[in-house]
Amino acid sequence: MKKPISTILLTATICFLAFNSASFAQNRQVVELKTVVIDAGHGGHDPGAINGKTYEKNITLSVAKRLGDLIKRNYPSVKVIYTRNDDSFVELYRRADIANKSNADLFISIHVNSAADRSARGHETFVMGQDKNSENLEICQLENSVIVLEDDYTSNYQGFDPNNPESYIIFTLLQNAHLEQSLDFASLVQQNANAGPVANNRGVKQANFIVLWKCTMPAVLIELGFLSNSNDMKVLTDKNSQQRIAGNIFKAFQSYKKSYDTDIYLPPQDGTDMKKDNADAAPVHSGSAGFGIQIMSSSYLLPSDAKDFKGWNCRYIKSGKYYKYYVGQYPTREAALKDLPKVRNSFPEAFIIKTGQ
Repeated sequence: MKKPISTILLTATICFLAFNSASFAQNRQVVELKTVVIDAGHGGHDPGAINGKTYEKNITLSVAKRLGDLIKRNYPSVKVIYTRNDDSFVELYRRADIANKSNADLFISIHVNSAADRSARGHETFVMGQDKNSENLEICQLENSVIVLEDDYTSNYQGFDPNNPESYIIFTLLQNAHLEQSLDFASLVQQNANAGPVANNRGVKQANFIVLWKCTMPAVLIELGFLSNSNDMKVLTDKNSQQRIAGNIFKAFQSYKKSYDTDIYLPPQDGTDMKKDNADAAPVHSGSAGFGIQIMSSSYLLPSDAKDFKGWNCRYIKSGKYYKYYVGQYPTREAALKDLPKVRNSFPEAFIIKTGQ
C-alpha cells in the first residue's frame, strides 16, 4: 500500500532535520571557564605591607581561601587552584607558572596596599599594561620589590631591577592578548566592591606587575585597601568584612563566567594548511576537538583575508563578546608546541589554547 504524500513529506522533513542537527552538533562546541587560579599575595618570609603586628600576607590568604570556597561551593565543576594555601613563600615567576601549567582560564592575584600618605584609602584593580602615572609606578615597584627575596632573581627575571624605572621599558615591548578580558573582569571587581565594606573606588588601572607579566590568560591584581589607613585597616582585619570582600569578588566572578561560557559554532573548515605558503605546515581537520595556537582576539569579526592575519589561515571561536583567532588544529598540546615557535615568528605573543572538549 502506498504511503500518503503527507507521511512521506513528514518522514523526509524529520530526516533532513536529523541530518542537519547532527551536522551542527559536530561543529558546535562549548567554551567554559573551567579553571581559576587564586593567588594570595606574599607569604612566608615575605610579609608584604605591615602595620604594627598586622601583615598583608595573612589578609590576602584569608580572602583568597574564602573566595575559593565560594567558587567551589557554587561551581563544583570549576577547578580552583591556589598558588599558596598556607604561610609559605612562592616566587613571583612561579605564581604565573602555576597558572600557565594548569591551563587556567582566569588568574586573580589578591593584595593589600600601603602608602606613606596615611590618608590614601580605597580599593583598586590592576591589569597588565603600561602606565606613566607616578603613583601607580610606586605601587608597582613596591609589589615587584619582593623578587629581591628570591635566590638568583636576576636570572629568573632577565636582569630586571624592580627599583630602576628604566627596567620597566621591557614591558613596553609586550602585547597583552587578554587585555580586553582582563579589563572586563577588573571592571566587574570594582563595580561589586562599591557595595563595601572598603570605601572609595580608585578604579581600574594598568601597571607592570611581574606576577601578571607571563600569565597566558586573563589576569588581574586586586588591591583590597590600604593597610596604612586606619579606616581601611579596621575593615581589612575584620573576619566578617573579609567574607564580604570575598563575596564581592565572587559576584564579579559569577558575572564574568556567565559572559565567558558560550555555545560556539565553528564554521566548516576547508582542511587546508594553516598557512597558505607553507606546504609542510600541520594540516587541520574540520570539527575536531583539541588544541590551536591563538594569535589575537577582537570584539568584532575580522574578514578571512584581513591583513592582521599576515597570510595565515585562521579559525575563530566566539567566547562571550570576543572572537578568538587561532591557527592549526592539533590532537595534543605537545603537537601544538612543535609549531608554536614557527607561529611566533609572525605573532610573538601567540600561545596555545584548547579549541574543544
